[in-house]
Amino acid sequence: MQSVKQMRAEKVGHAHEVTIPEVIEARNKVGLTQGEFSELLGVSKRTLQEWEQGRKKPSGAASSLLRIAIERPDVLQEVFA
Repeated sequence: MQSVKQMRAEKVGHAHEVTIPEVIEARNKVGLTQGEFSELLGVSKRTLQEWEQGRKKPSGAASSLLRIAIERPDVLQEVFA
């Protein structure tokens, strides 16, 4: 039913916003694969996937690293190099 409502909205010209989770934004800014980024953060690839899919939330320390990745991706790129 939701997809039908969405199709109707698109036909009438309503715009839809897609919000990218912070963790995906951070990983994309640093330019790493899930495996590389999870290694950099010190978490399993599965944990990173759970964060990206919104099933779990990063801890305080991980959230801080994600903010750094978004604001200063060059810092984490340097660490990973």
